[in-house]
Amino acid sequence: MKYMLMMSCTRSDFESLAGWTPDEFKAHIEFMIALTRELTATGELVAAEGLDVPMKAKIVRAARADAPMVTDGPFAETKEFLAGFWIVEVPSEARAVAIAAKASTAPGPGGRPLQIPIELRAVGQAPEV
Repeated sequence: MKYMLMMSCTRSDFESLAGWTPDEFKAHIEFMIALTRELTATGELVAAEGLDVPMKAKIVRAARADAPMVTDGPFAETKEFLAGFWIVEVPSEARAVAIAAKASTAPGPGGRPLQIPIELRAVGQAPEV
């Protein structure tokens, strides 16, 4: 089964990165790289990406046939932002939960686990036609 693990954070989480030391930021990135390598080695990784800061996001709608409507987003009332994701192919939901729990322990300031919320969703399959 395929699962998408989505790492969310708040605007203040993004803004707090400015206060991290270079070593703290390096440890966090090294953790993410190591997790990606581990999932690649086990053959479970389908895709993984970290996303740019939400302040650079755009919302696109097909407003007219000749031009899309593009606005800055997400908007101020949005409380959480998607920071990155993994798509894994694993034999069970339990394994996907274990991977999400590990991802949640990425280190932050002082090396303490951040306890990042990771949303876990099965990837849907289209019906055969």
